[in-house]
Amino acid sequence: MTQSRNLRLIISYDGTDFHGWQRQPDAPTVQECLESAIERILGEKVQVYGSGRTDAGVHALNQVANFKTACKIPCENLLKALNNTLQPTVRIKDVREMPLRFHARYDVRSKTYRYRILQAPVASPFVNRFIWHYPFPLDIVRMARAAKLFEGEHDFTSFAAAEGAIGEERSATTSVSRGSAEATLARTIFTSRILRRTRTCMLIYEVAGSGFLHHMVRNIVGTLVEVGRGKLEPADITRILQARDRTLAGPTAPPQGLCLVRVEY
Repeated sequence: MTQSRNLRLIISYDGTDFHGWQRQPDAPTVQECLESAIERILGEKVQVYGSGRTDAGVHALNQVANFKTACKIPCENLLKALNNTLQPTVRIKDVREMPLRFHARYDVRSKTYRYRILQAPVASPFVNRFIWHYPFPLDIVRMARAAKLFEGEHDFTSFAAAEGAIGEERSATTSVSRGSAEATLARTIFTSRILRRTRTCMLIYEVAGSGFLHHMVRNIVGTLVEVGRGKLEPADITRILQARDRTLAGPTAPPQGLCLVRVEY
């Protein structure tokens, strides 16, 4: 069957009950959820390509994915059908036809993540699935200074997953060619900043970059918290980056505070 259409999806999901984006045997994933819903509607098997792989428990506000199909269903009708079929924790925000050459993963230019830390004494059950509850003192000024030191191009070996996994996120701007393996742990960070929402006692780390390694953002957050606690100095960030040693950085922050908020092409 000729796949004459390339459809792009914008997806929001609560990642709490999923074992990440990528399909796995005997575990619920966002990719499998989407592919199963599409197959039920279209009557054909498809492969959905996401802009990147989010970890178990990580959320997305605007994940981007694409799949190729021979179906003739108008985009607006497919949008309604998908949202009527998918479970409530996954929602399609937009369906749009793209050129056949478009690829949600390889054509990415930039991604933005936000990590939310709640510092209120009590965490409401209505936000608890989407924050790291950390009701202890943190020096925000020190954390902000440290966050800026991640900007630019660096080797992020010290902030990659301990098992050495290469890619939670990959994009064309990190020297990945279609069908090739990626050998470098270098990434370019465009913005890295700490935001404070005093009224809600929320601390937000926002980072935009060309791509991200497995656990990279969560390892950065864990390290920034160590700076905020006074266990590390802001200037230690440069030393840790240059050392390329995971044991020198902070612990991995919990997954539920992390959300993919924007993907740019």
